[in-house]
Amino acid sequence: MIRLLIAGIVAYVAYRIAKEVIDQVPDNVDPLPMPPDERRALRRQSAAMGVEPQR
Repeated sequence: MIRLLIAGIVAYVAYRIAKEVIDQVPDNVDPLPMPPDERRALRRQSAAMGVEPQR
């Protein structure tokens, strides 16, 4: 029973730490644009592997 309580406390502390770290990340971060030539290369790679690129 004590082990279950300790496991719950550890899980809760990990949750709180992760939530705090996520809250510190700024919201105005824009994703990096992918150059057009890399997109074509990725399509060719996917086609060579026999996988359709998902959109």
